[in-house]
Amino acid sequence: MSRSILITGASSGIGASVARTFLAEGWQVGLLARGQAKLAALAKGYDNAHVLKADVTNVNEVQSAFDLFVTSVGRLDVLFNNAGMFGEQAPIDEISLENWQQVMGVNLHGMFLCARAAFAQMRMQAPQGGRIINNGSISAHNPRPGSVCYTTTKHAITGLTKSLSLDGRPFDIACGQIDIGNARTELVEDLTARLEAEGKPVQPTMDVEDVARAVWHMASLPPEANVQWMTVMATKMPYIGRG
Repeated sequence: MSRSILITGASSGIGASVARTFLAEGWQVGLLARGQAKLAALAKGYDNAHVLKADVTNVNEVQSAFDLFVTSVGRLDVLFNNAGMFGEQAPIDEISLENWQQVMGVNLHGMFLCARAAFAQMRMQAPQGGRIINNGSISAHNPRPGSVCYTTTKHAITGLTKSLSLDGRPFDIACGQIDIGNARTELVEDLTARLEAEGKPVQPTMDVEDVARAVWHMASLPPEANVQWMTVMATKMPYIGRG
């Protein structure tokens, strides 16, 4: 029986690239996002793709999506907890409360809900266990200027990873975090456009498929091994001290 992975934020960017890698490797892949059309296009031609339209901030939609996937494939081996957004780029006093709440909703509340659903499934299934891979960020360590919403949530995800790693041990549930820097996704391209518009130097980037291969490595390890933390980034991008 092929292994299974559910990927949130699968309709674009890192999520879509990771999904294509696992689909090509023959895993049963749950594609979770809000965009039905994009998910359907990604799934086209694969009989191992499962379209799961859901909003990660909605607990009922999240649970229904997880239940549907497990009913279809039998168990959940891996969650790639990936859905996220950057939000407004500005000093804190220029950030609207609406945007703050939106970023917190997707990046923190949404990742909590998906981890919660995955943990419950992995704890109850037989054989017990599984793996949760949280998408952190370079900003979980060294933030970009004007990124208070995004950076706050990514620091919180590091705490989530640590707690899941500890609480999952009795149930053979491993948890790791991948911190990604400047993969060429829509989000990074938008940030690059902002820098260009402001006359600032554009930062080095890397192919998003390099990230997909890193997630593949983390997910493919045997149960007794775990990548607790991984940083994969464009070689020449600012990181330590952002310089």
